[in-house]
Order: sequence, then C-alpha cells, then structure tokens
Amino acid sequence: MKLILIAVAIASTQAIAETAVRDGQHDFDFEIGRWNIHLKKLKTRLHGSHEWIDGSGTSTTRPVWGGKANLEEFEVDMPDGHIEGATLRLYSPQSHQWSLYWASQKDGELGVPTVGEFKDGRGEFYDQEVWEGRKILVRFIWSKMTPKSAHFEQSFSDDGGKTWEVNWITDQTRIE
Repeated sequence: MKLILIAVAIASTQAIAETAVRDGQHDFDFEIGRWNIHLKKLKTRLHGSHEWIDGSGTSTTRPVWGGKANLEEFEVDMPDGHIEGATLRLYSPQSHQWSLYWASQKDGELGVPTVGEFKDGRGEFYDQEVWEGRKILVRFIWSKMTPKSAHFEQSFSDDGGKTWEVNWITDQTRIE
C-alpha cells in the first residue's frame, strides 16, 4: 500500500511540474545587442507573388525595465526604399506571454500587438490586422536562435489560418 501511495505522489508531483507555466521573461535575451540584418521580403503580399527583394542593414536591441521588456531599432536599405522601424517587446508575468509592437517611421504609428510565447526553442506570435481593407491573421516565428545568429519570419493568412504566406524573412548575424 505504501508503494502505491508513493507512486501516486511521485506521479502527481511530475504532473504538477509539467503543467506549471514556464516563466519566459528571458526568452528574448538572445536578441540583446547589435546585429547585421539580411532582409528578404515578398514584393507583393497576398496576391500570389513569388518575387522577392533583398536588402541589408542593422538592428540594435537593448533591455528595458531590467529585462522585462526590450526595444529594437531596425534599419534596412531595400531596392524599393529605406526601412526604419522599432519593435517594443513587453513580457506579461501574468499570462507568461510577450506582446510585440512594431512601429515604422513611414506612418509613425504603433501597431497592434502580436502576442505569443516560446516553446521548445521556437517563438510563435499572432495578431489580427487589416490589410488592403480586409481582416487577416499575422504570424511571427522566431527560430534558429544561437548566440551569433537568429531567424525571423512573418506570414499572412487571409483564410483564417488554413494557409500562410511567408512575406518577410530576416536572418541576423551578431556584430561582435
């Protein structure tokens, strides 16, 4: 009987540990610092285009609020123009999720937050926006993070998430 109770106690402890919410406050720490950016973006989004344009630039990310947030300044030259933007990333200790806010110098507005979290070394973030007058879903994926590199993709879906069109890819290399 004691063995059964011990086995039940161990199984319960393991189940509680597995269901405990992971603190992801430091998930974006890899992004702190200066980066060379290679940007590849789809020339026309959600119109079946397969034409990509490439550019390069830099980004700098610094911690805010003792690491509970960070601010990225992004600058890239593309054949179709210069892009300057900023991403404010805020961590919620209640939801254990990040909210990512993008702002561009082009319109000077802070966009809706793209919200999500990291699991198994991959970050997924979602929001709903208006694109060319219609509601779409937006997905950000962070992957392949190492101390010296990272990969980011933005995708749009105009069919409720059944299919996704990747339209913005950055590959980052840390500036030593």
